[in-house]
Order: sequence, then C-alpha cells, then structure tokens
Amino acid sequence: MPRQPQPAPFDGALVINKPKGKTSHDVVDAVRHLAGFRQIGHLGTLDPLGTGVLVLLLGRATRLVRFYSGRRKRYAAGFRFGFATDTYDSDGEAQGPDTAPALEPAILERLAAGRIGQFEQMPPVFSAKKVGGRPAYELARKKQDVALKAVPVEIYEYQLTGIAGSIARFVIECSSGTYIRSLAHEMGQKLSCGAHLAEITRTAVGEFSIEQAIALEELAEASREGRFESCLIKMENLLPNFPRINVLPVIERRVRHGSKFNISVSQLQPGRVETPPGATAELDGGPPKAPRLRIFNQQDKLIAIAEAVVPRTYQPVVVFEPLP
Repeated sequence: MPRQPQPAPFDGALVINKPKGKTSHDVVDAVRHLAGFRQIGHLGTLDPLGTGVLVLLLGRATRLVRFYSGRRKRYAAGFRFGFATDTYDSDGEAQGPDTAPALEPAILERLAAGRIGQFEQMPPVFSAKKVGGRPAYELARKKQDVALKAVPVEIYEYQLTGIAGSIARFVIECSSGTYIRSLAHEMGQKLSCGAHLAEITRTAVGEFSIEQAIALEELAEASREGRFESCLIKMENLLPNFPRINVLPVIERRVRHGSKFNISVSQLQPGRVETPPGATAELDGGPPKAPRLRIFNQQDKLIAIAEAVVPRTYQPVVVFEPLP
C-alpha cells in the first residue's frame, strides 16, 4: 500500500523580514530546511530588490491562502529620478544618461495624489505575468515582443515622505497586484526625466506587519534551540477579521462532514474591526466577498471556514480533519 503522507508538525503563519538580494523562493526553501518539511507557501512574492514582510503559511494553514488573496499591501519606497531602466528598478539597464533633475516636493505630491483611486495599470515587461504560458520576463530577456494587458488596481495612500538628492521616498498603500516599480516609471515619464524604483520595503500585508517579522538568522537560531514553533502565529489567530462561532459536538460533526448548518445571531462573535498596529488601514481591497465564518469546536480549535449561502445558513468551504 502507498504510504500515507505525514501531517506537518507545525501549522500557522510565519512573518519573515525578507533580506535584499534573495528571491521569495529562496526564503521559502530556507524555511523548509529549518522546519523540516515542505508544506509551506507564501502570500505573494517580493522581488529580490525588495525587503520586508513576506508571509508564509505552514502545514494546514496553507489551505487558507484563498482567503488572503485580496489583502491590501503597504510599502515604503524610494524612487530614483534622472533615468529609467528596462526593468523599472535598479536591477535593470539604464535607458539613457543621468539627467540629475532637481525635485520639487509640491509637484511630486500632486502627481502622487492624482494616482489615488482605481485605474488600469500596465505591468512591467520584466514581470512574472504569463504570456502564452511563459513568464513575461523570459521573453523580455530574449528581446522578444511582450504583449501584456493593463489590469485594474487601486491606490489608497500615496504620500511623499522625503527627498534626498535624486531619490524621493513615498509611503504607498495599494491593492494586491499593484506594481510599485510601474508607479516609479510612470512618475518619471510625467516629469520627462525618467525614474526607477531604487529601494522598497513592504511594511504590511493586511494584518501582518513589519513589527511581527523575524529575520532568517533569528529563525535559524530559534530552530537550533527548539523554539521554531514559538515563532508562528497559530491557526486559531489567523483571519481575525472573520467572525467566529464555537459549535456543539452535534454541529461539529455536520461541519466535519462538509454539510450545511444553521447558526443563531447570538452565537456570533464579531471579527476584529480595528486593524492591528502597523497593518494596512483596512485589511481587504476589491469587491465585497460572501460573508465568511471561522468555526471552532468546544476545545477552541479551528475546524473549518464557512461561507454564507443564505442568512444564518453556512456551507463549510475548508474543513480541517474531516470525518471519514
């Protein structure tokens, strides 16, 4: 008989402070080595240039990825004005000489404010967007034509925080899928001097913030000392904005079988309305989603995530440890 896969020893989320120069996959591989198992995924990559919040889900928590797809993101970024690059960031080739422009704060603030709201953004040709099943950057490196389509994004905050020579620094809160290097490139075009993304730190993904992040070196030390699990955010503390309910054993059996169940309003415990320190102003972006609910048993263990089908009737959509 084929061997049954062993459950992962740890379940939860891990917020890594990604170092510059490493890919997100490098970080995932390093954490897999430290954790001793492979069931680890991430909530959105960072380019090698980027640092800051990289959220990993471990074990059974990987099944929660779908519920984080609309989380807003927050960045601190530095735009270098004077020349553009082919990749829109400092890793690319310059597309002309450095014009060393003098930057006017009022003009930068006006351009930033004009981008707040919804609009269609063209992704960089050097991106992981798929073209005919292949990443766009593969085609761009071969000097082949890359036909990309603009995608809808939204900027919630775009604020100038300082200027140092040819570098202007901004705080940006945006929808998932927004390219910050495209914002830099666009602003350089509008000023007719060129610009590219010189530095970027992701400071939050929804409720996960840089204040929670741990460096890989710290995680390695914790692993050596047998404290790896203490670095995780437990499953029961994830998706805090979803309301929760504790069910009796008779309802727990229905939930674990994936059957619909009814609740009373008095059973509901509201999700967190206020965002935690360092988080995005609101957790989600995009259109409203169906009401969702975290289901706990009487032992206060998370057993399922359910969605409303009609008022007060819910259907489990993710069930942990379902009954045979």
